Amino acid sequence: MKTIVCKTYEEMSACAADIIADVMKKKPACVLGLATGSTPVGTYKELIRKHRAGEIDFSAVTTVNLDEYYPISPENDQSYRYFMNVNLFDHVNVDKAKTYVPDGTAADPDEACAAYEALVSKVGPADIQVLGIGQNGHIGFNEPDSALEVATHVTGLTDSTIRANARFFASVEDVPTKALTMGIGTILSAKKIIILANGAAKAAAVAKMLEGKLDTSCPASMLNLHADVTVICDEAAMGQ
Repeated sequence: MKTIVCKTYEEMSACAADIIADVMKKKPACVLGLATGSTPVGTYKELIRKHRAGEIDFSAVTTVNLDEYYPISPENDQSYRYFMNVNLFDHVNVDKAKTYVPDGTAADPDEACAAYEALVSKVGPADIQVLGIGQNGHIGFNEPDSALEVATHVTGLTDSTIRANARFFASVEDVPTKALTMGIGTILSAKKIIILANGAAKAAAVAKMLEGKLDTSCPASMLNLHADVTVICDEAAMGQ
């Protein structure tokens, strides 16, 4: 893994956006693997700025998102489809028909996961995958467990993840207890991966990831299997 340590969140976000923009310039019809959560918001703001400045063009881009809550409608302001629209897609010239997020309304979530896995294989793999890292080391919604799933799947959310996400909902009871998520193998199929981390709360997970050992109690450690991973973090996240 390559590691880039930045002094501030803003510097981290700009660094990540520069790497994504470089991929877009070299391959205008690229596939971007995108993540949600508070960490990549600054990166998306910087990509919007670059687009408005005429530096990057989203018109030929395809996007595939890591995950979505289940069940949840795309109109719900806490859905990841809504998040992506508000934080990126509504502000750039991307074709929304080519922006893909797992279906949080599917009658059969297992079938929806199989369909999403096939979709990612058809349009991808991602030329670059953006990841965040949870305090417990999760990537996407691949939570710590004795065994990890390879492909896109339905997963239950741990109590720690539910509590961490409760700040976005009216109450902890409103947080969905399940999600549809790319599996570890789906994530590792990307040609290039960047993983973002900021704040001291992420330091233990970052340290465990960087130990270089494969440990299912820290799903992010599986990124050590990939040949092109860049960790971009602030000094606090690198504190351990």
